[in-house]
Amino acid sequence: MIVQSNTAEKPVMQAVPDPEVTEKAVRRKFTAEYKLRILKEAEACTLPGQIGALLRREGLYSSNLTLWRRQIDEGLIPKKRGPVARGPSHVRRIAELEKENARLAHKLKKAELIIEVQKKVAALLREEGRAEKDS
Repeated sequence: MIVQSNTAEKPVMQAVPDPEVTEKAVRRKFTAEYKLRILKEAEACTLPGQIGALLRREGLYSSNLTLWRRQIDEGLIPKKRGPVARGPSHVRRIAELEKENARLAHKLKKAELIIEVQKKVAALLREEGRAEKDS
């Protein structure tokens, strides 16, 4: 934004800095090549203060070096973000089906028992009906 001031002599143009702050800070991302280059430079530092100068020059923290060294040991593979997977979905599906199968088997046993009782009652009633006819 430019502000003009009217003085007796001539107008002066002054630049006023924009007071707006960005909504969200941008997270820096470092490539594997950059990390390796910085780690090699840090390893080459032998005099006191050289690593500090390197970090100031690159705008990094010492924790970056620590994290990157750990990543080197793990193969520079970044960890996946987000919720932890609970295992393969087919394993859960099999467990659900086995539980349902056991529930249905129990229900079938009950139904077979009821049918068996009904058959016996029906047979008893037939015999009783025949006995009444014969008497």
